[in-house]
Amino acid sequence: MSIDIWWRIGMAGDPGSLRTAHRQSRGDWAPAGPDSITPGLRGGEPDGYGLLDYLVETAKAAEGLGFHGGLLPSFAGTDDPWAVAAALARETKTYKFMIAFQPGFLNPVQAARMTASLHRASAGRVAYNIITGGGGPPQLWWGDKVAHDDRYARTSEFLDVLRGVWDGGPFDFDGRFYRVEGAGLPGPLAGLPFPEVFFSGSSPAAIAAAGRHADNYLSWLEPFDALRAKFDAVRAHSAAPRFAVRVDVLARPTAEEAWGEIERGWRHVRPEAVRAQLSRDGGDSFGVRRAVGFQPESFTGYRDFEVEPNVFAGLALMRPGPAFGLVGSYEQVAERLDGLIDLGVESFILAGGPHLEEAYHVAEGVLPLLRGRPGERAPAESVTLSA
Repeated sequence: MSIDIWWRIGMAGDPGSLRTAHRQSRGDWAPAGPDSITPGLRGGEPDGYGLLDYLVETAKAAEGLGFHGGLLPSFAGTDDPWAVAAALARETKTYKFMIAFQPGFLNPVQAARMTASLHRASAGRVAYNIITGGGGPPQLWWGDKVAHDDRYARTSEFLDVLRGVWDGGPFDFDGRFYRVEGAGLPGPLAGLPFPEVFFSGSSPAAIAAAGRHADNYLSWLEPFDALRAKFDAVRAHSAAPRFAVRVDVLARPTAEEAWGEIERGWRHVRPEAVRAQLSRDGGDSFGVRRAVGFQPESFTGYRDFEVEPNVFAGLALMRPGPAFGLVGSYEQVAERLDGLIDLGVESFILAGGPHLEEAYHVAEGVLPLLRGRPGERAPAESVTLSA
C-alpha cells in the first residue's frame, strides 16, 4: 500500500510553539510584537519578511523532507488559498496543493477554469479539499443561508457541473442550484487530469455525497472505534473508497517531552474556556458535535483529555483548529498512525505548530518508523511513503 503524507500550510500564521499558541509570532494576522518573525521588527518597523515568505519557506522545507503536498485551509481569517497556491507553485517543483474551498461560493464553470489554469501552470499539482460548511455565524459571514443538507445537495450539483465541463463540452445541466448550456473549458485547458478530490463531512448527507464524488473521504482524527464506524458508513455508499485523516501531531524523542509541551501550553487555558468548549452544541456541524461528544464530561487537568492512548482531545482549547491530535514519543505516534493505516487510511494530512519546525520533527522522527519499530527497517511490502 502506498501512503501519501501531506503537511498543512499555516495560512493564518503560526505561534512560536504550542506553549505560546495564544500569541502569534509568524504572520501578519495579528499585530507585530517583540517576538515576531514574520514580519520582524527593525527599529520598530516591519522588516519586509512577510507571511508569504514564511509560507514559501515552510512549503520548500516540506517538499525537501519528502511530503506529498500541503493542505491550504480557507477561513475568514486567512488569505485566499487559490492565490497562495499560485505563489507557492512558482517556488516549488513537486509539492502538491490541496486547496480547501466551499463550492457554494464559486461558479462551477469558473472554478473549473481557475483549476485548469493553475493545474497547467503547476504541472498538475492541484487537489481539492471540498468543504461544505458548518453553518451558524461562520457560514453567515460568507452570506450563505442555505440549510445544512441543501448545502451538500448544492455541492453535489457543483461537482457534477465542474466534471461535466472539464473535458471541453459542450455540456448542458439544469439542476436545482445551477443551470449551464453549452459550457466547456476551451483549448489547452480542456482534458487535463482531474484533480484528486478530498471530501469532508460527518453527517449522513455528507457521507452520501462523498460516496458519489470523493476520491478520498477526509475526516478529522477521532477515537479509533468511532473512525472505524464512520468508514464503514462511507463504504456503504461507495464501491472502493479511500480514506484520509487530518491529524495534528506533537511528537518528541520521549513521551515526557511531548506531554511536557502540552502541560506548558495548558497553563494558558482558562477553566471557563474548557467549560464553554464542553457545553457548545456545534451549530449544525456534525463534525464539531461529534468532537464535543468524545470529550470528557468533567476534568481535573489536561490528561483527562487523553481519550485513548496518545489521542488528545484538548488541542482546540490551546489553539484554533480541530480538537484531536496525537501526542507522544516518535515511536508512539508512529504506532498510532500505523493503527490508522490498519483502519484503511491511505492519506494523512499532518500538522503541528509552528509548521516549519514541526515538519522536521515529524518527517525525521516519526515517518521513518511507520510500519517498523525502533532499530528495525519497515517491511518493504507493507507501506510505501509517497513523496
